[in-house]
Amino acid sequence: MTRSFVRMLGAAVLCAALGGTAIAADAAYVVPAGTPAYVKAAIESPARSADTKARDANRKPAELLVLSGVKPGDKVVEFASFGQYFTAMLSDIAGPKGQVLMYDLPYTEARSGEASRAFTAAHPNSTYTLINYNSIELPQGVDVVFNVLYYHDLPLNDIDTAALNAKIFKALKPGGVFFIVDHNAEAGSGKRDIKKLHRIDPAVIREEVKAAGFELVTESKLLSNPADDHTQMPFGKDIRGITDQTVFKFRKPAR
Repeated sequence: MTRSFVRMLGAAVLCAALGGTAIAADAAYVVPAGTPAYVKAAIESPARSADTKARDANRKPAELLVLSGVKPGDKVVEFASFGQYFTAMLSDIAGPKGQVLMYDLPYTEARSGEASRAFTAAHPNSTYTLINYNSIELPQGVDVVFNVLYYHDLPLNDIDTAALNAKIFKALKPGGVFFIVDHNAEAGSGKRDIKKLHRIDPAVIREEVKAAGFELVTESKLLSNPADDHTQMPFGKDIRGITDQTVFKFRKPAR
């Protein structure tokens, strides 16, 4: 089964379930009407490469960024920023009055250290730190924390997930958002497939983050793919970029 077929099948199944018409996944991404101008400008920035923009149809950046609530002037923390897919848009949105603080684990230096330092040199509102997340001390007054496609990697790197979630809770302002996207494992599988398949049961994320004191605002199927049977690693040629994913928006209670 080819990647294009999987993508088209997933779109067809999902659209049929919604009573809509399937759209070819290879079609150019269109920013939805009503998207805030600062989000639209970040996505359509000429500084983003054609290769990066080609991923937008599958990653739906406008929908995710709007859902997260990130806005100009925000202080944003991003875990696993390497590659800077979201980082570049977050930096543009945060603007000169905001900040984007990128935190990567030390092993990523060989993969993206040079590129990440070049990014911060070109974006004065960003900082880049290589650090073991078990030792991290986050700044206070954070508006939004992003962890996209990396929550499952935390235990693989011997990170104390409960302790890190507690630090994130403490760092966020009351009402601040913890935004998570990850590859789905089979429902009910718990942590079984984290090491084998780099996937995680959404229920694990939901319960671990709520245990840190967060309230669940949204659990979205925006990036779902019914054609993904949850048996392949996300890096396989037939599934890369189109895995079944769950999008979570958690909030630190305002009280």
